[in-house]
Amino acid sequence: MGDVAFAVGDADNGLRERLDNEIQAFNGAATGYLDGRLLCITAREDGGDLRAGLYGWTWGGCGYIDLLWVRPDQRGSGLGRRLLATAEEEIARRGCDQVVLSTHSFQSPGFYARLGYEECGRARGYPRGHDHIYLVKSLV
Repeated sequence: MGDVAFAVGDADNGLRERLDNEIQAFNGAATGYLDGRLLCITAREDGGDLRAGLYGWTWGGCGYIDLLWVRPDQRGSGLGRRLLATAEEEIARRGCDQVVLSTHSFQSPGFYARLGYEECGRARGYPRGHDHIYLVKSLV
């Protein structure tokens, strides 16, 4: 095996996409599930300004929500709940029976709990002084 050079930095020049493609290929070969699809939902004002958004994917009968954001002046208005309900409907339409996501203890675990998500794991001290919480919700 030859020498390997490591490069460390903040910018990735397409590395994220390459790794995602490589991992998807491996996962598909290992599981037989080749149905991965991105899921992107936006809530915009009439003028096009983003009020809220959600990014995730579906794969192998499961939906995963990676990012969910609501503009600060829209929080508490029900927009986040409607955004998540829209995602759950689409995830179910795609044939999935559960949704998985994660949040931090300082973010919104109570919001997700009120909407039927249950904690299934926790990494303490990520970031320091807080926890990273993994949640799941059955759609059946």
